[in-house]
Amino acid sequence: MKKKFLVAVLALGTVLFLASCSNSGTSTDSTGSKSTKEHVMEDALGHKVTIPANPKKIIAPYLEDYLVALKVKPEAQWTVNNNTVQTYLQSELKGVPTISYDLPYEEVLKYEPDLLMVSSSALVEGGKYDQYKKIAPTYVVKNGDNVTWRDQFLDVANVLNKKGKAEKVLKNYDQLISKTKSDLGTKISDHSAAILWITNNQVFVVGEKRGTGDLLYQNLGFKTPALVKEISEKSKDEFTQLSLEKLAGLDADYLFLINGDSENTIQNEAVWKELPAVKNNQVYTFSKDSAWLYKGPVANTQIINDVTKSLQ
Repeated sequence: MKKKFLVAVLALGTVLFLASCSNSGTSTDSTGSKSTKEHVMEDALGHKVTIPANPKKIIAPYLEDYLVALKVKPEAQWTVNNNTVQTYLQSELKGVPTISYDLPYEEVLKYEPDLLMVSSSALVEGGKYDQYKKIAPTYVVKNGDNVTWRDQFLDVANVLNKKGKAEKVLKNYDQLISKTKSDLGTKISDHSAAILWITNNQVFVVGEKRGTGDLLYQNLGFKTPALVKEISEKSKDEFTQLSLEKLAGLDADYLFLINGDSENTIQNEAVWKELPAVKNNQVYTFSKDSAWLYKGPVANTQIINDVTKSLQ
């Protein structure tokens, strides 16, 4: 009996020892992603950044869509003039304080982050990177004209050791795209569409391969109006202002309108009333607080749902 007891104790000790060994260098978060004590990554500007294990106080202004998709809550969220936030994310970011989009040093310092992720190289120019890295490890996420939101999302996920979670998000997103194209069928494939933004009584059109334009034309497969193609060949900007003369040439079947003004005179103009989509009552309007001005898996999913509801 004693012998059997001794064997059981030794066996249990061995199991505990092996378990402690297997956990000594890694831990597993709620998504099942393993994270080491720390890892080193090269950012968009070539900095070798040591990323801490499981950072708890993350500041990543204008990258919140990606964080929300990865089930990560930041320490502070992006704002402009302390009154503009990404409203479409607020159900997940409720109670999260704001930090100015241009990352003032004193504000960053106040939050005592253990990781700072920056969405644009321009934000760290003029010696600002050297200032930030004194506060916390600072990682400049992939950015630039040829960088897609998918590129940025996966970069953020790799920093946070959540590549597996990100791949699941993208898989679900791609399945939603396929289902939407199948459900709407010729309502998409046989029709052209354009995205307009009215703000300060001026009208802007979204380019063919930028932001929501990429979603509409490249992902969902709407036909691109001639005017949008023409503008996209001349400008890499996501939004391009249109004169009334130019607007008159917009022959899109559907218009997805982001109305940023409580009152605007554009829609009272004869040019507006003569647009094919307006005459056929195929203008679908969304507020400036909607996801239509943003990008990322959360924003794009909401936009796809808006398109579906509009055209069903």
